Amino acid sequence: MSDAAPDGGGDPLTVVEARIGYHFRRADLLREALTHRSAAHQRNGGVARRARQPAARRGAGSNERLEFIGDRVLGLLMAEWLLERFPDEQEGALGPRHAHLVSRPVLAGIAEAMELPKVLDVAEHEARAGVRQMANVLADAVEAILGAVYLDGGLEPARRFVHRAWNDSIVAQAQPPKDPKTALQEWVLARGLPLPSYRTVQMDGPSHAPRFVIEVTAAGLSAEGVAGSKRVAESAAAADLLRRFE
Repeated sequence: MSDAAPDGGGDPLTVVEARIGYHFRRADLLREALTHRSAAHQRNGGVARRARQPAARRGAGSNERLEFIGDRVLGLLMAEWLLERFPDEQEGALGPRHAHLVSRPVLAGIAEAMELPKVLDVAEHEARAGVRQMANVLADAVEAILGAVYLDGGLEPARRFVHRAWNDSIVAQAQPPKDPKTALQEWVLARGLPLPSYRTVQMDGPSHAPRFVIEVTAAGLSAEGVAGSKRVAESAAAADLLRRFE
């Protein structure tokens, strides 16, 4: 297994390999990581076929399964990296660092730096609607690529990818970021506005690996956060809303 792939000109898979610094033995994993649900749905026969599919099979062929495992791999490797980089910090400081580094805005920024909008496979009508530029779609694609690297090569190449792609973000954290929920509360109070309200939009997944979708509303705007715990999902939602205000 080689650590890096050469720049591949116009072949999307080879170009992505060069940008992440990893050459896949199973190119189908990378292809799946770059496939949005809409493209998989289109190839699976559209609405009529979907109506006959059991719920567990819907989205088959998309990057959703790889995003699921990539999210867990990222959480582990980022926690490991933070422990190594900040040996004197405790959970109170490490937690906000972690929440920020695995948040949707950071992941979407990494996707933009990798130019993923140019190579994501989406249905034509979704492409016209601008799906390739949506932060949640880009963040999911980054996690799916990480999941694909992990399944293809294991933890070590996944670790190298994380250290390479997140290096600028972690170096920029000279001080622990303020917890996004606290920062959002201070932002609205400073402007005499009502406190943010949080709402659970969705909660699914098995008991050992739950998935929470939380919506926060403040100052007339809303944002969502997705994570394996309600607290982290609320922080992710608050961070996304703060980014919009800024």
